[in-house]
Amino acid sequence: MPGFLKWLGIIIVVLALGIAFFLFGMRFHDGPIEIVTGGPFKTGELAEAPDDWSFLTDRMEIEFQTMEPDTSRIVWLVVFERRLYIISGYMNTGYGKIWKKWPHHLLTDDRIILRVDGKLYEQRLVRLMAHPQLLRIMTINAKKYGGGADPDFKVEQLREALASGDFWLFEVVDRET
Repeated sequence: MPGFLKWLGIIIVVLALGIAFFLFGMRFHDGPIEIVTGGPFKTGELAEAPDDWSFLTDRMEIEFQTMEPDTSRIVWLVVFERRLYIISGYMNTGYGKIWKKWPHHLLTDDRIILRVDGKLYEQRLVRLMAHPQLLRIMTINAKKYGGGADPDFKVEQLREALASGDFWLFEVVDRET
């Protein structure tokens, strides 16, 4: 039995080191890979941001890079009335506090770069504490990512969840505004 435990310990250490090296190496990778945070974008052509983000309506995911720290990730998106929104959920949960670091980085520096089909858009993510169409935005989000069923949201519950920080709602805006 001691020989088995020794080899089990070696395997666990090797796996842990392998994961650590992979995550460290991702900091230098050109963008994220699925749920793994990547490094700053190295490829893509700088483009002027559109006034209408509707071309992303059916897109499920989008890549963006924060500036400080310069890391990238993939997130879900909502397009409503030609505007682009990103919602960060689970903010007050235990795993959300560990996993969701990027929204907190935006409090210091809200500049981002979106990468869509090889084009880079220099933008900002502005946190919204209220929105007159919050129910519609969250319904679009729930239908898109929750299997298409009509959610049973109450606008007051959503407003309370947004105000308490259960989820954070961001709007993508031009850097100049």
